[in-house]
Amino acid sequence: MAQHFGPDNARLTIRTGRAGAASKAGHDLLIEVTSWQATLDLDAEPALSLSADPRSLRVLQGTGGVKGLDEDDKANIAQTIDDEVLKGRPIEFRSSSAERSTDGSSLSVRGELALGNGRGPVTFELAVRDGRLTGEATVKQTAFGIKPYSALFGALKVADDVRVAIEADQASL
Repeated sequence: MAQHFGPDNARLTIRTGRAGAASKAGHDLLIEVTSWQATLDLDAEPALSLSADPRSLRVLQGTGGVKGLDEDDKANIAQTIDDEVLKGRPIEFRSSSAERSTDGSSLSVRGELALGNGRGPVTFELAVRDGRLTGEATVKQTAFGIKPYSALFGALKVADDVRVAIEADQASL
């Protein structure tokens, strides 16, 4: 039985960190993907597919930094991500394998992620507790040909590793 997820019944978020000599000046970001769809098919061979519109990223929050982020700052960051980092290229994931745990409460997923200029392997766990699906993967930007955004002549950078998380209610494995 296939389960379908998207912004109406689930949440897809990205968390970034900061690096570099001036990292205290930057912000750790929480970004929400507002246009995406995923299908989790649990029939004979479990499979997961996900596609996301890179132009739909919305900065929800920035923590740390010298000053807080206002709505204009958040909009400018989202625009920079689209224009300079992802360059409007689609984001897609297709599983190559998905194995249930012996107790049926989690799914170990392996597959290929298309992001930026590259494609590469990603492995992560999906878990269901009390009908709530959660999962998180760490993605290294440089593994996909993406140079992490930098400012202040490279003294402030977005950390290479970003965390992508999914949360959904009313799910089962």
